Amino acid sequence: MAVLVVNNLFFILGILFLTISVIGQSKLLFLEINPGCFGRFLALILGGLSLYLALPQGTVAIPNLDFLRTFVQNMIPEFTNMVKQIQLFD
Repeated sequence: MAVLVVNNLFFILGILFLTISVIGQSKLLFLEINPGCFGRFLALILGGLSLYLALPQGTVAIPNLDFLRTFVQNMIPEFTNMVKQIQLFD
């Protein structure tokens, strides 16, 4: 299991806050996000600050990058086979 490094935490929070500030009002299943003008501005400031703290510390620590790369490489042929099977039935 990967350890959540402080750098990763700041990076994830920065992206989350920037997403909230850009999207604004949205609904995700049962959760409604409606930050208003001040909330969007605050999310923008917190997101920028979090990314400012995360990025100078170096790259984002991803311990399982090789695992992710092999997973995606294996999923691409399987996905193309699924698409071909669907096209055969049409």
